[in-house]
Amino acid sequence: MTYSQKVLEDLKVKNPDQPEFIQAATEVLEALAPVVDNDPKYKKAGLLERLVEPERQIMFRIPWVDDNGVVHVNRGYRVQFNSAIGPFKGGLRLHPSVNLSIIKFLGFEQIFKNSLTGLPIGGAKGGSDFDPKGKSDMEIMRFCQAFMNELYKYIGADEDVPAGDIGTGAREVGYLYGQYKKLTNRSEGVLTGKGLSFGGSLARTEATGYGLVYITEELLKDHGKNLKDARVAVSGSGNVAIYAMEKAQQLGAKVISCSDSTGYIIDENGIDVEAVKQIKEVERKRIREYVVTHPDAVYGEGSVWDNVTCDVALPCATQNEINKAEATRLADTGCYAVCEGANMPTDAAATQIFLDKNVLFIPGKASNAGGVATSALEMGQNSIRSSWTFEEVDAKLKGIMINIYYHMKEACEKYDAKDNFVVGANIAGFMKVADAMMAQGIV
Repeated sequence: MTYSQKVLEDLKVKNPDQPEFIQAATEVLEALAPVVDNDPKYKKAGLLERLVEPERQIMFRIPWVDDNGVVHVNRGYRVQFNSAIGPFKGGLRLHPSVNLSIIKFLGFEQIFKNSLTGLPIGGAKGGSDFDPKGKSDMEIMRFCQAFMNELYKYIGADEDVPAGDIGTGAREVGYLYGQYKKLTNRSEGVLTGKGLSFGGSLARTEATGYGLVYITEELLKDHGKNLKDARVAVSGSGNVAIYAMEKAQQLGAKVISCSDSTGYIIDENGIDVEAVKQIKEVERKRIREYVVTHPDAVYGEGSVWDNVTCDVALPCATQNEINKAEATRLADTGCYAVCEGANMPTDAAATQIFLDKNVLFIPGKASNAGGVATSALEMGQNSIRSSWTFEEVDAKLKGIMINIYYHMKEACEKYDAKDNFVVGANIAGFMKVADAMMAQGIV
């Protein structure tokens, strides 16, 4: 049994009830096998064993009171996975599905995603099983304050800098930051995704979606294809999906779908992004409302990937949203590129289908790194007490995403994994972290 195989088998025994984490670790360790199994220094230093074990994982209760005076208790998490190259960095997810396995998978992925940006930030993730849907602003505020009452003990501008994620937008970040400031009496860049009036960065809202499209565009160019006039299918209708649709349309693509947890829209005339923004960001309604003002569009329940036909797929909703059957259908109906906007939205079998059928595929740790890259740029602006223009931030973001693509490609070429960007992304992200861990000793 090789070094990477033994570490993976031991990890499965230690974490039998954490399928999402094991899925993420399996992908990474299998991809890293050509590197770590052929260089004994990594085994001697126990590097993989240290890499797959979080530096710290915190779980705590969050008691809060709703508008009717009823007390609720949710569970909060912060998994600080690896700080070898910089302070912990990663979002806070608020969703009923949140559990330790999901937070660990997200935190583990974040190590490599953050490394790929080229910026000095380590990997972490956090969140709660709290569901913000249907809650009043005051209930959201009280929950966020209760969450921060415990979380503040473990974070700081040079220690751990959380950000938004599913269920955690500008409103929630504002409430969290306000409570942090009250508890610590410090005004510092401890959270990213803040409002522009108190240290936020221009282009942060758009960053993950825009970055996804920038790397997709570079992938297609490098393979003799063009995003212009391509039929692009998007899932989700949150922040990432909306701005991926917006940027794709700006670059000449025809975006034909989006979705939420209740169903999907297919609009062969091209998705009206401004209408989606109004429904999801302003009115906070379900995506089915789109057909009220766009009668030519089709609304359906279930997965958009069972029904849409496209050239390029950008899954931007949630983990494991594309399964083997859906991946097979996409490939067989002409989809030639899939770039993940969410974290691990294709399951392991679906990913293998894309690779086997020569569909160009970029994993989320690379293709959705634009958000955390711009968060790190926000941290930099906070540190120097300054701000950059939208155009400056956007230009830096585009440069980072293009660099990620070519670092992946270089790793693919070095380890004879042509166009297997799963291998390329994991190796490229790993090398920087591994070098730092080796240099810092057994800590």
